[in-house]
Amino acid sequence: MVLPFYVTAFWLQTGLFTMAAAIGAVGLNVLSGTTGQLSLGHAFFLAFGAYGYVWFAGDSGRVGVGHLSGLGLPPLVALVSAVLLTGLVGGLFSPVSGRLRGMYLGVATLALVFIGHHVMLNAKSITGGFDGRSVTPMDIGGFSFTDGDPDGLEILGIPFGRLERLWYFALVLVVVACVTARNLLRGRPGRALGAVRDSEIAAAVMGVPVARYRSAAFVVSSMYAGLAGALIAMIFNRVVPDYFGLLLSIDYLAMIVIGGLGSVTGAVVGAVFVTMLPQILSKYADSLPLVVAPGSPDAGVGPGEAARYLYGAAIVLVLLFAPGGLVGLLRGRPGGDPGGRPLRLGRTKGSIRTGSKEQPQ
Repeated sequence: MVLPFYVTAFWLQTGLFTMAAAIGAVGLNVLSGTTGQLSLGHAFFLAFGAYGYVWFAGDSGRVGVGHLSGLGLPPLVALVSAVLLTGLVGGLFSPVSGRLRGMYLGVATLALVFIGHHVMLNAKSITGGFDGRSVTPMDIGGFSFTDGDPDGLEILGIPFGRLERLWYFALVLVVVACVTARNLLRGRPGRALGAVRDSEIAAAVMGVPVARYRSAAFVVSSMYAGLAGALIAMIFNRVVPDYFGLLLSIDYLAMIVIGGLGSVTGAVVGAVFVTMLPQILSKYADSLPLVVAPGSPDAGVGPGEAARYLYGAAIVLVLLFAPGGLVGLLRGRPGGDPGGRPLRLGRTKGSIRTGSKEQPQ
């Protein structure tokens, strides 16, 4: 709550990207961590949320030699509409997710990223093509989240511009998203999703409609991604297709693995780690060995590449020594999930689980 009064614009923007990533990571953790469905297409739903908000809130008109379309809805209505539209798209894909498992589902979702990138480049009236499209700033009841407020807003002598205003808006969205996900996972739906992850056969025997819950998990995850994508668009102030690529999907998978699968807190911790690490390396590149600033002619590793090496190594270490992720280490349970239960990966050494019993192999 007090950070906007003390930190610079660089850290405010980094924190905003971290909060957007936390929302998207929580949604992916519901799908992959809790339900056990591998998704490599999270970037597609992030893009859908971002461009959905831009299209719903933007106005139609000519730009250069092209023509951009938009509905001109109030920004808050556009945000809600973008989230609902992304959930609808996730629901349309859910029959595919209901029929595929494991790596096959991952490959199917991976195809969404490439299809989405092609559409973003060619649907120029909506996306602006390769050059992207500017974003309509959020506006709630006449209170605009921009730097150009004619009245000016100062609190305790600190001018509150676009980043400061977006900070508190994003903070509210993160809290609502995390509380909603926590209540979902702690209730009956969360127990059903966990049962589907552990054993679909056992879950079906217990009366859990497996297909329905797998589809619901995809819809919820897509809506979270849509909200995160719309927030990213507001932070960037311009969206371009190249940002929503395969590497972004891999970043989100890294977030939930490093933070802790199946944990809302773990998703947030992983988002902080993966999002802030390249920013910190870029900020202090001159002081770090083997790391060079972006665009520098000196030999070395750029901040982005160095960050991927580091959190790639972190994934390996987490999988080997701390299956509960960083949040498990923080809570003193490196070998279990954040709820204190041992991780159940479907098959244990020397036995096969069927229902609640273990049979010798």
